Amino acid sequence: MNKGIKQGMTILGISAYYHDSAAAIVKNGEIIAAVQEERFSRIKHDAAFPLRSCEYCLKTAQISIDELDAVVFYDKPFLKFERLIESYYRFAPRGLPSFLKAIPVWLREKLFLKRIIRKKLAEIEAFDPQKLQLLFTEHHLSHAASAFFASPFEAAAILTIDGVGEWATASLGIGKGKEITIIKELHFPHSPGLLYSAFTYFLGFKVNGGEYKLMGLAPYGDAHSDRVKRFISLIYEKLIDLKPDGSLWLNQQYFDYVTGLRMIKAGKWEMLFGFARRIPETAIEQVHCDLAFAIQKVLEDIVLGMVKEIKRITGLDNLCMAGGVALNCVANGKIVQKAIFKKLFIQPAAGDAGGALGAALAAYHIYGGQARKISTGSDKMKGTYLGPDFSKTVLRNWLDRQKLSYVYFEHFDELCGAVSTALADGKIVGWFQGRMEYGPRALGNRSILGDPRNPKMQSIINQKIKNREHFRPFAPAVLAGEAGDYFELEDNNSPYMLLVTKINEEQRIMQKTTPSNLSLKERLAIRRSALPAITHVDYSARIQTVHETSNPKFFQLLRAFKEKTGYGVLINTSFNIRNEPIVCSPEDAYHCFIKTGMDLLVMDQFVLKKHKNEWNF
Repeated sequence: MNKGIKQGMTILGISAYYHDSAAAIVKNGEIIAAVQEERFSRIKHDAAFPLRSCEYCLKTAQISIDELDAVVFYDKPFLKFERLIESYYRFAPRGLPSFLKAIPVWLREKLFLKRIIRKKLAEIEAFDPQKLQLLFTEHHLSHAASAFFASPFEAAAILTIDGVGEWATASLGIGKGKEITIIKELHFPHSPGLLYSAFTYFLGFKVNGGEYKLMGLAPYGDAHSDRVKRFISLIYEKLIDLKPDGSLWLNQQYFDYVTGLRMIKAGKWEMLFGFARRIPETAIEQVHCDLAFAIQKVLEDIVLGMVKEIKRITGLDNLCMAGGVALNCVANGKIVQKAIFKKLFIQPAAGDAGGALGAALAAYHIYGGQARKISTGSDKMKGTYLGPDFSKTVLRNWLDRQKLSYVYFEHFDELCGAVSTALADGKIVGWFQGRMEYGPRALGNRSILGDPRNPKMQSIINQKIKNREHFRPFAPAVLAGEAGDYFELEDNNSPYMLLVTKINEEQRIMQKTTPSNLSLKERLAIRRSALPAITHVDYSARIQTVHETSNPKFFQLLRAFKEKTGYGVLINTSFNIRNEPIVCSPEDAYHCFIKTGMDLLVMDQFVLKKHKNEWNF
């Protein structure tokens, strides 16, 4: 391995061709830019080559392709192809339709990624292909590198869990300085991520996109019911064999993802659980909630088993996590609650999009041998604000070209005062500021905001703005340092909206009983706390702590809202509607604003109103 090409390097990382393709650029150890292709193409979970993302990263880093030290792809296609061929061979003659569909794509495209990458990059600018250093890192090493090298830790245990990379579906490792050592791996077809995705499919949500809906549905399950207990027993008896270290074996008689075109075997699950697969968009019944609760509980058992095992092996105080399963913030909350590790860092772009960043960081530190510069107490993600931004001049010119009417606030504190008043009066605000977030969460730069005290606000935003399922909860954004006033969060730190914890008891409105015959919608309407719009049915919330150092503008708005209402908390949900990516540009934001029931659009210090006489500043 070629160590230490030179002091200081610039690496472009790429993930593509599965879902959530992305690009990221690292220069002299600093993360300069990172973005998903969906934000430019407007195709949710876009898997295409991230051409515009690469172009954006190069432009932001002010570097040409010829000046790059390496371009790194986030997994190894030949290893993945080996897994496909071996799996088809092992289960032959089953899987012929899947084989005939998959293999031609591999033979035509995926086995020739070097050629494709060079060809695609040439669409950005001319470069010398002989000079271009192309590297490939293993999928789970990309995940591990995205978490550890971006963390504030000199040494840490590393846990990655997802559907599947090449062969690995989970890995346990150690990071020290500029090195990562993988200790254990769980291999395909036995996968926590694919297990959870199978239940996502059976319960009528989309695989590789609807898993968070399953997580949000789970609290509606009746934890103490005989049916939930039976479902958990059936999962353990028929579907999985779970070991104390979190490793598992999946009974392939019930699954079809190895050689088939679906996640599960038709008819098998219906017989096992006693009801038919839910058709997407049809009514959600209590039986669906109960099964969601059961698989969420099983996933938590798996994750906690792996966390305990990596603690046992390493004895370290710090844990880093990545991979799609690391986005299960309910399971993450259980890790914190159990206090297995003293400190936890979860890569905010934990899924495949984060693989682009992990590939770049792995090449920089492991292949290039470049030392890490660690800032105690702060990670390297810059709050995830790594995407495009738009200057006041660009925004003003765009607004004027569109002949749109707006109000401009000379002073940001006056803007925050006006917006906080609008929020307190029940208005819904599109908040478009600075650089776009990297990863699946909007963290205050591409956000839709509302008043969490308003008991109708969750229903209003779900139905009139987001056009999504009514049971979906909203996350609170809270002033850092004050989270403990509202939530059971000991260290007041959850900057990336990746932890679920309970509302403090003094904030709760306890219910003696909740009638079991109530529908999901009726149960959702029951007021459970002083902040009803962000309190889930189990008194939990997915928290974002807002820090003045990483996002001073959003922090200032929250502080203004607290001065107005006494609560330094706002509803924060992503600035998009259902089945569309988070907005990137002023055009995206305006079109979303016009199509929905939002009242105000705030872009930098420009404010647009839906109707001229609706609100006076």
